[in-house]
Amino acid sequence: MPTTGHGILALMGSGETSPTMVTLHRELAALLPADPDALILETPYGFQVNRDDISARAREYFQRSVGLATVVLPDDAPAGASAHAGPDAARDHVRRADWVFSGPGSPSYALGRWEAQGLAEVFVERVRRGHGVTVMASAAACTVGLAALPVYEIYKAGHPPRWLSGLDLLGPLGLPVTVIPHYDNAEGRTHDTRYCYLSETRLTAMERQLPDGSAVLGIDEHTALVIDLAHRRARVWGHGVLTVRRGGISTTVPAGTNFTLDDLRELVAGGTAVPISVPGPHEAGDRPSAQPVPSPVTLQEAVGAAEARFDTAHGVGDAAGMIEAVLDLDAVIAEWSADTEEDEGGTQWARTVLRGMIRQLGPAAQQGMSEPGRTLARVLGPLLELRRSLRSQGAYELADRLRAAFAAGGVEIRDGAELTTWRLTEDERPRPASPHSTPPSYG
Repeated sequence: MPTTGHGILALMGSGETSPTMVTLHRELAALLPADPDALILETPYGFQVNRDDISARAREYFQRSVGLATVVLPDDAPAGASAHAGPDAARDHVRRADWVFSGPGSPSYALGRWEAQGLAEVFVERVRRGHGVTVMASAAACTVGLAALPVYEIYKAGHPPRWLSGLDLLGPLGLPVTVIPHYDNAEGRTHDTRYCYLSETRLTAMERQLPDGSAVLGIDEHTALVIDLAHRRARVWGHGVLTVRRGGISTTVPAGTNFTLDDLRELVAGGTAVPISVPGPHEAGDRPSAQPVPSPVTLQEAVGAAEARFDTAHGVGDAAGMIEAVLDLDAVIAEWSADTEEDEGGTQWARTVLRGMIRQLGPAAQQGMSEPGRTLARVLGPLLELRRSLRSQGAYELADRLRAAFAAGGVEIRDGAELTTWRLTEDERPRPASPHSTPPSYG
């Protein structure tokens, strides 16, 4: 099996199957050989009853948004691409794959399963020899440090705060760190859910349990730390920052920063200065571009922006702008539908906003459909009564001139035996001439 010629370890704080990470995924996929062997590990969420749905959404995301055809390594039958292969074949598949991805779920469950399956050492070996592209995101990113955060047990089940032994993928790089994704999480709103739901109080207590000389590596949501194993360089990509924290003291590295692993080791050891460097032309083809990228938006920000555009258009009576905002939000929901981390209501909330916008369109559309008929009925009623009076007095020439004026304005008058009606020339529905009649709706 061909190798990529690149060794990349990408750690993502969240959003790994959302629109915010499409550009980065495409950059990494561009490093792969033709017809790459791309593998999704379902292990972190392998215990969930909806694991097949999560896997299907992930495969669809990488196929549709990244152009990458993937296979799933099942958790309960680790057989790689073949349903008849055994554990040895599965380990070899992970070891040799050009691209390996693992994402949301439970860090503790993933660690236990990977240890039992013999995959823990395979991950370490991939990093040691700098083989292929390895993407560890969200729960999987929790597992890559020397210690791992059992977030489900602490945040959901109330277990005493403690660390698990991690894969320590970064140890061979001289980085004694514990990785915490979702570092800037703000879902709690009224309570502290930063640091992957730990909160400041718990993280401060748990830091004391870490080995001397180690640090916490915090990766914000919709943010990634991309490590070029071949060139011993790293960069921060995305929406937030990378945080290196030692003993409660934090140093942040903004998105777009490109630095060496020596720089990162210095930060972990307690240094504070990180020089920002830009790759020279000779390096551009050797690894993903390290130029700063525009900050992507989260689902919440995209929905908020669409709703704000809708409200602005509504306020000035811009129907086209309102419709454009609705269509934009519909496209946003479609783009985010593959995000495996939006199971807890993100896209459902977005659809609620969309339905609210559509409900506001209803009265505006009804008013627009009714208004020409109502306005004209108010004006035409008295004029047609005047024309009726002229005809009764024999002033047919004046009555015909009035009828011609109506026609020039797009209104056709039809005289019946007992009733005169009118209609707009583009409308087939006759209207009663009486000003006392209830104006019909217009559409």
